[in-house]
Amino acid sequence: MAEDTLSATSITNNLGTRFIGRRVLYYPSLTSTMEVAKEEARQGAVEGTVVIADEQTGGRGRLKRAWLSPRGNIALSIILYPSLSCLSSLIMLASLAVVHSIESTTGLKPQVKWPNDVLIKGKKVCGVLIESDVQRTKVSYSIIGIGINVNLKLADFPEIQPVATSLSDELRKEVSRLSLVRHLLVEVERLYLTLSAGGSLYEEWRSSLVTLGKKVRVTADETVYEGVAESVARDGSLLLRSLDGKLTKIVAGDVTLRD
Repeated sequence: MAEDTLSATSITNNLGTRFIGRRVLYYPSLTSTMEVAKEEARQGAVEGTVVIADEQTGGRGRLKRAWLSPRGNIALSIILYPSLSCLSSLIMLASLAVVHSIESTTGLKPQVKWPNDVLIKGKKVCGVLIESDVQRTKVSYSIIGIGINVNLKLADFPEIQPVATSLSDELRKEVSRLSLVRHLLVEVERLYLTLSAGGSLYEEWRSSLVTLGKKVRVTADETVYEGVAESVARDGSLLLRSLDGKLTKIVAGDVTLRD
């Protein structure tokens, strides 16, 4: 049995970060870590504050979808106060931090489906949600929400089996959530400091994308685009080449890989 007990103390103890995860708010059960983190940010919480729950009863993903987060998974939100220039790179930061931490703790080789789903063998193991409050040219706060299927038994949730997986299902054994969370927070800080110092995550993020070169269907707002995912711009937008040769830049949307 892997060590699977989460607490504020177990996460922060000798973590080795400057500010990410130095303050942790742990809840056995919570409606949404994002909502608590937003309220904390509005009240001026220190940067790097982490809100984490053993169970989320009202978690949500991108496009207002519900996100299943029973006990055994990781559901956390991180409060940041980035510069405006870093804002578009936060999605790259979050997905890469998840990829690195899963690789380090399990040896599995995840990939990213544009813009921010982390996949293992083509099935979703993690979702990322970024929500920011921007006032004119200043970012009031950004919240990175991360949900990882860790010790989720997919057999108990047949409705998501065709599209989702978990680390324990892939490895056929339980995984230490504590170790994974601690690795994740260290990686988030390392990549955030890289961005803050003027560095770029674009090249590595682009290389991690399973989407590029594939035939895809993209739903953006209420418009559906079909074509080949040709590349990504430095701001994270998808560059889609349609059948008629037109190149379309898509800032946000939902991608389905096609055969």
